[in-house]
Amino acid sequence: METILILGVFAAAGTVKGITGMGLPTVAVSLLGLWMAPGPASALLVMPGMATNVAQCRGPHLKSLLRRFWPLWCALVAATVWMPHMPSAWPLGAHSILGGVLLAYGLWGLWRPQLPDLSRHASWLGPSIGALSGVVTALTAVTTLPLVPYLQSLKLDKDDMVQALGVSFGAAMLALALRLHAGGQAVLFTPQAWVALLAAFAGQQVGNRLRARISVATFQRGLMLTFVCMGAANLLRGG
Repeated sequence: METILILGVFAAAGTVKGITGMGLPTVAVSLLGLWMAPGPASALLVMPGMATNVAQCRGPHLKSLLRRFWPLWCALVAATVWMPHMPSAWPLGAHSILGGVLLAYGLWGLWRPQLPDLSRHASWLGPSIGALSGVVTALTAVTTLPLVPYLQSLKLDKDDMVQALGVSFGAAMLALALRLHAGGQAVLFTPQAWVALLAAFAGQQVGNRLRARISVATFQRGLMLTFVCMGAANLLRGG
């Protein structure tokens, strides 16, 4: 039964990524978190998360993006790998933290505030955002806040933005894999991980075909509302 649920979750998450170009980890973890602990959910996420971002990392602007964002990405990886594990006495459980992140991201996506241009402050702000995003990734396996709003504040063109997101999410998944491996948790080549990978790829292909047939803006609003609901559900479970 759990394998069927995992197949459905990653098919849905892959479809979202195919339509919007992002969101696979957030959708997958938000749904898996309804019945699964964050550690095993993170382990399932690594293979499909890395594989579906490979193509998105490729593009003509990779060298210029590396020169611009390497401090952010290095800080993201370092913080994800070396973030201390939460002590058992920590007042907020993993589900509560995940719920708070999902709720905040969903509300931000529904509000969609006009962001200031922060490109002039990127030399110090980029590594800080990377490190904070790494902490969030280590705790929840979700790499959205504050990374996505920050990248949007830099006013990148569409192709640069898509490629920067692909490299960022790929780096986060690689760092998460290293963190889980160091903790002795199996990440790659488990039967359920293969199910998740194949389902995510199938869903991504469906999403690619649906993109031209639906309003992406309307779909994203519905998705953000779903994140709000999933965040609230995880908060209730954590409480």
